[in-house]
Amino acid sequence: MTKTITLRVDENVYKTLKRAADGDRRTISNFLEYAAINYVFNNNVVDDDEMKETVFFKKDMNKGLEDIKKGRYKIIG
Repeated sequence: MTKTITLRVDENVYKTLKRAADGDRRTISNFLEYAAINYVFNNNVVDDDEMKETVFFKKDMNKGLEDIKKGRYKIIG
């Protein structure tokens, strides 16, 4: 089921969005939907390689967090 979202933007923002949508041969609505989904997936989702790296360093990260909790750190700066 589709939902409608009302969005107020400045005239210059609208013109920019309109040009971008026209350049992609999309409606403004479709362009905004595409742009929002693209942003969410590219900025908020961890890819497989990043997750493997995180899991690889999990032991070291947990040790670092324990050291912080126990006050075993020095701020340098």
